[in-house]
Amino acid sequence: MSKSGVTVDAANDGAARRELGGNLAGKSIPHQVAVLAIWPLLEQLLGFLVGMTDSVLAGRIGEGAERVAALDALALAAYLTWLMMILQGAAATGGMAMISRATGADDKELANRSLGQALLLGCVAGILAGGALLLSMPLLVKLFGLSPEAGRLATIYIDIVALSAPFSGIMFAGNAALRGSGDTRTPFFVMTLVNGINIGLSWLFVYGPEPFGGRGMTGIALGTTIAWVMGALVLTVVLLVRSKGLKLNLNALRPDYDVMRRIVRVGVPSAIEIFGMWTINALVVRIISGLPAEGTLGAHFIAIRCESLSFLPGFALGAASATLAGQYLGMEDKSRAKQAAWTCWIGGGALMTLIGIVFLVFSEQLVGLIAPDSPVHLELAAPIVFLCGLTQPMLATCVILKTTFRGAGDTKAVMRYSYGSMLIVRLGGAYLVGSVLGLGLWWIWLVMSFDLLTQAIIFGIRFHSAKWMDAKV
Repeated sequence: MSKSGVTVDAANDGAARRELGGNLAGKSIPHQVAVLAIWPLLEQLLGFLVGMTDSVLAGRIGEGAERVAALDALALAAYLTWLMMILQGAAATGGMAMISRATGADDKELANRSLGQALLLGCVAGILAGGALLLSMPLLVKLFGLSPEAGRLATIYIDIVALSAPFSGIMFAGNAALRGSGDTRTPFFVMTLVNGINIGLSWLFVYGPEPFGGRGMTGIALGTTIAWVMGALVLTVVLLVRSKGLKLNLNALRPDYDVMRRIVRVGVPSAIEIFGMWTINALVVRIISGLPAEGTLGAHFIAIRCESLSFLPGFALGAASATLAGQYLGMEDKSRAKQAAWTCWIGGGALMTLIGIVFLVFSEQLVGLIAPDSPVHLELAAPIVFLCGLTQPMLATCVILKTTFRGAGDTKAVMRYSYGSMLIVRLGGAYLVGSVLGLGLWWIWLVMSFDLLTQAIIFGIRFHSAKWMDAKV
């Protein structure tokens, strides 16, 4: 590197190329990937522990029918919390794309303005999403066909967690903005605090001494809500007092409709895509809840919770790929943008395949950890966890490439192709095998595996076509 920060790339016919700054400066692409991925990987691990803690707590609320109701309720609550985050995700995705491009172009003023607008949009999205969920909860419980007790427990959880939606919107938008700027360490420390509070308070409110303990599902929800509020407050303070890098100025919180429009242009297609995914998965869940076997919804949720272990490297490397692709595209270097994404794809695929082997060998033990002494859940969920072990290469491709494309601003294509496969293969196939043929939960998961294979092929082809790098932000 010369003193001016410019190198000469022989493969580029001697053309001068700028280099990334900050903690990525002077590093090779694999080293940049490692720097960006390590903190999200640790963050995802903590998130996995939070989700597993909630599942373990719910799996020990009562016995027999009471336990089935608690796990069914937490399964629905997880889907509805995902729904609440969709609008927040629009602000986070759009803000991350804007900030990564601005950082790559060395436009600090635009990056800081984009941060303020992303936080503002995240808060507004949280208010709208939380309010909508509170108002529609009775209808949603009826729509998913839960038992009265499971519906009551799910309502308790959502009524509490929805109150924290404006704070979670700020927290998720702020963390995504920092990742887009190349800072993955700060979000890790913020989420370490959040997840530590979540786990500690959930255990306290469920198993702690009076007057704290014995609150059941209410305790699990309180732990999550308090943690998200604390996370938003801490992150806001951190962004205000930072001396370098991305920094929040109070003036940046004043509405800037040009920057908002650019964030929304990228974020809304992503939100529509994820809402469509949610709707399709919700319809699949409705098919599952209608199966005659007892405990199918809880078993479905247990399998998802076990499979989420494999998301750890996938989301971490996807975040690294999105950041690097966005920044290299910001400096108009498509070659290194594609090289960074390829490095993340191969590395993530290898790691997730190794985790898949764990699913193949220890499927029964993983299910037993969440629902001990529950033969109903063991019989239904263990074969599905085994199946998850076989599908890890396809899942890795979908998670990493779709995250990369969103970070590059190619959200419309991700929406279009995800919808096509999920509508035809996942929803159509699940209806056929579940509602028409009555083949059971394992067959529905087999159909979802074919959907993963279809999407992996589609997004693999798009990656090699390089069209995703032409998206306008």
